[in-house]
Amino acid sequence: MKTFWLALLVVSGVSLGYVLIRRKAPKGWLMRFGLHLVMAALALYALNFSGWVNGWYVPLNPFTIGTVAVLGVPGVGLVLGLQWALLV
Repeated sequence: MKTFWLALLVVSGVSLGYVLIRRKAPKGWLMRFGLHLVMAALALYALNFSGWVNGWYVPLNPFTIGTVAVLGVPGVGLVLGLQWALLV
């Protein structure tokens, strides 16, 4: 079963790479996306250690950082809402 998932991951990664290379993306999109990821990680870090939200801790992992990078501030609300819904 692990072999199947690994093969699926490799095929998906290669397909995504092919699509990104084949499609002429605007210049600077990778830099802009990387900047969004870094800013999202810093925002989550500041949220965790500033004390703005007492009793909550948002883990810094690829899922939470990616969600906040793509959705922005509503992504923080989504992550906190999911955390609350799963813990209650």
